Amino acid sequence: MPTESGSCSTARQAKQKRKSHSLSIRRTNSSEQERTGLPREMLEGQDSKLPSSVRSTLLELFGQIEREFENLYIENLELRREIDTLNERLAGEGQAIDGAELSKGQLKTKASHSTSQLSQKLKTTYKASTSKIVSSFKTTTSRAICQLVKEYIGHRDGIWDVSVARTQPVVLGTASADHTALLWSIETGRCLVKYAGHMGSVNSIKFHPSEQLALTASGDQTAHIWRYVVQLPTPQPVADTSQQISGEDEIECSDKDEPDIDGDVSSDCPTVRVPLTSLKSHQGVVIAADWLVGGKQVVTASWDRTANLYDVETSELVHSLTGHDQELTHCCTHPTQRLVVTSSRDTTFRLWDFRDPSIHSVNVFQGHTDTVTSAVFTVGDNVVSGSDDRTVKVWDLKNMRSPIATIRTDSAINRINVCVGQKIIALPHDNRQVRLFDMSGVRLARLPRSSRQGHRRMVCCSAWSEDHPMCNLFTCGFDRQAIGWNINIPALLQEK
Repeated sequence: MPTESGSCSTARQAKQKRKSHSLSIRRTNSSEQERTGLPREMLEGQDSKLPSSVRSTLLELFGQIEREFENLYIENLELRREIDTLNERLAGEGQAIDGAELSKGQLKTKASHSTSQLSQKLKTTYKASTSKIVSSFKTTTSRAICQLVKEYIGHRDGIWDVSVARTQPVVLGTASADHTALLWSIETGRCLVKYAGHMGSVNSIKFHPSEQLALTASGDQTAHIWRYVVQLPTPQPVADTSQQISGEDEIECSDKDEPDIDGDVSSDCPTVRVPLTSLKSHQGVVIAADWLVGGKQVVTASWDRTANLYDVETSELVHSLTGHDQELTHCCTHPTQRLVVTSSRDTTFRLWDFRDPSIHSVNVFQGHTDTVTSAVFTVGDNVVSGSDDRTVKVWDLKNMRSPIATIRTDSAINRINVCVGQKIIALPHDNRQVRLFDMSGVRLARLPRSSRQGHRRMVCCSAWSEDHPMCNLFTCGFDRQAIGWNINIPALLQEK
């Protein structure tokens, strides 16, 4: 009887061992599936007083939690493998440098530095994953805290900017690609004044701090200052829209779902066609403009890579602010000091200081990897910047080397706005979402968006109105409408 060679016998034994090991794995996995599937079947089969829709929602949420933790566990394993690989590589380098051993202290320092970086990455990943899980539970509660109050429909094209008057009567202003700017009654949603003096898209609108004057920037390479006179209509009872939200908050909407506009809503309101002042020094699109504190000067930002400072009374160019390498995207002024911040497609934003008439200093902030879409001041010495790199960063003007907080999102950021009194940041996104964060980067809420309410296309801008009793946040977008929201800030901060 022929006998097997030693090598063949060893190979057969190894094959049988692998086969038995794979079978044991299958048995283990199947038993684990049976164990995990049993409670779900029992849960679905047992009597419960909860409605079926609520139970299915809970099961889905628990499934999301399980998937999030599973992904996090896999990422943790990969990071641990990276740490082990890095330690081995560092140990190898320590023996090979100039044929001499690297001192244990140096090796320990390098290893600890690399490990700390990976630990920070692990913490960031964990924070991002857990925030997604927590946001699943915040969906229903944020609906009660953030309620849609009024829709302002009347533009013929997308709305680029929204602003609230700082003096009485308090009105809402919108700037649109349809070459017009409209002023609205916040309470009734009625159009009060139409400005039709521009020959191109109206890209921004800002109100004078103490007079009934508006400043608009346009694609016709000019910025206009124009006066308005409005009389507020009698407010009508506001319908409660909180009950109109469907159970599913993330319903995709097509362009057919956009609000229908039968005729020009703004055709019945008074029209202003001639500005008081036209500022014409730019050689490209004027993308934004704002009033300096006191309202005696204005600053404009243009695609010609410059920002200009003008005297309102004489319309003369006071300073041309140069230095950006690409087109400017936004400009903003400090509420109480003569400071200006400009943002650009060159991935930077710059701080211009005009407090000393003889010295005009500039500081450059570098921290984004893509277009900086906007940068705005907050109370104190902070600036918040948003970018197409899907991050928002909070900066301390006294230390501009690195941000004090970073918010990472899943979509590009458009023109942000900060509620100065409560230090809440509103982030409008390309993906039609509007999210609220605090200054430390903690997510507070997301504005409701469904088939019945919310924006149906990209949200371009937001504006806070801290003193208005009806609406304290306004948003606008490419769906040709502006929306007024009532944010219950005390409840929002208490949930935090």
